[in-house]
Amino acid sequence: MLARANDACDKTRALQRTLYRAAKRSGTRRFHALYDKVYRKDILERAWTEVKKNHGAPGPDGLTIEAIEAYGVDAWLSEIAQDLRGDRYQAQPVRRVMIPKRQGGERPLGVPSLRDRLVQAAVKIVIEPLFEADFLDVSFGFRPRRNAMQARERVRTGIQRERRRWVVDADIQSFFDTVDHTVLLRLVRRRISDRRVVKLIWGWLRVGALDGAVLRHPVAGTPQGGVLSPLLANIYLHELDRLWQVRCGTIGALTRYADDLVITTWKRNQAERVLRALEEILHELHLTLGQAKKTRLVNLAGGEGFDFLGFHYQLVLSRRNRNRTVAMTWPSKSAMAAARQRIRDLTSPDQIGLPEIMVVQAVNRFLGGWGAYFRWGNSTKQFRALDRFVINRICRSYMARKHGWRRKGRGLYELLKSRTRLGLIQLAGTVRYPSAYAAR
Repeated sequence: MLARANDACDKTRALQRTLYRAAKRSGTRRFHALYDKVYRKDILERAWTEVKKNHGAPGPDGLTIEAIEAYGVDAWLSEIAQDLRGDRYQAQPVRRVMIPKRQGGERPLGVPSLRDRLVQAAVKIVIEPLFEADFLDVSFGFRPRRNAMQARERVRTGIQRERRRWVVDADIQSFFDTVDHTVLLRLVRRRISDRRVVKLIWGWLRVGALDGAVLRHPVAGTPQGGVLSPLLANIYLHELDRLWQVRCGTIGALTRYADDLVITTWKRNQAERVLRALEEILHELHLTLGQAKKTRLVNLAGGEGFDFLGFHYQLVLSRRNRNRTVAMTWPSKSAMAAARQRIRDLTSPDQIGLPEIMVVQAVNRFLGGWGAYFRWGNSTKQFRALDRFVINRICRSYMARKHGWRRKGRGLYELLKSRTRLGLIQLAGTVRYPSAYAAR
């Protein structure tokens, strides 16, 4: 099974490389023979691998990965291939769920059925290389071999090396809910002339969402939670990137991660100019800037800072040369608050019935992932603070309650008495950013 999966992966990658090179050779070529590739056996097998790897929740039909494996993956994939080949495939409404936002409130998430997720993954495999050939270097979100750390470093480098001291900290208002379907399909058709592929995409945009027992049909937006949604968002916002490079690329450096973006420039009048240009471009795309408190001009030379991708950016006096400022980044206040809340949840009274080792393992899993993301910056001070918070929660809150100790310091004593600290990991000392001049 593993050998067959590897063989399917090799074939699909060969197809993707061929499509990418063809698109790269001609920026105006439109591709028409794509639909028959969507239901190719190797494409569907790789799509299934991607869907299974994400361990997603069941869609509105309640079908689970375990149920498909019990039924037979090969038989299930063959049925979908036959439906696609015979133009019998119909998208199902997504299951609408609300998930909490870090800043408070909730946002809707659409959970498609596994069948729709599989076909979306197959379409993404086929069409992504065509658009990747066009995407610009200013975009980092949800793209192959690109990540948030590269976006963070691009912004930091622009501030430090290019001495860009004015920042447009911008927010696109409700982007995923306001994507104009007509504009999106026009941008998709720049590269795809295969009507059946465009019809599939149109079907997923218009299929609707089940909110309890009520079916709601959107007139705009792309459902968050769909496999294809991040690519469609990048296709849409690539037009923003393209227009920006043409109109303002020489005075403002744009860095975008999905719908989150910042622009760095040298002077205040330039920052004001690029902010107006950004508003005009977004208006052409039927989008709007966020509220005033979310879109602002930041003067780094005046001691201000801004947040981007969970990091806080600020100019700090170098400890080596007090006449020099250094662009530094560390976890933002909101990122620290979210981390502390997660630790509270993992060490809450609800966990008292669990052995200490299980609670520590759960905390370690969170700290490992959180620390791996934020250690590529000047995060020593924040890491030490979170280490102290974790020890306090485990020793004084969780262990004291669990064992009924009156003296809450008893938990700290027991932790320190253990040579391994009960296996609890420590964030301090794990910062790996090479140009971090000194600990904060």
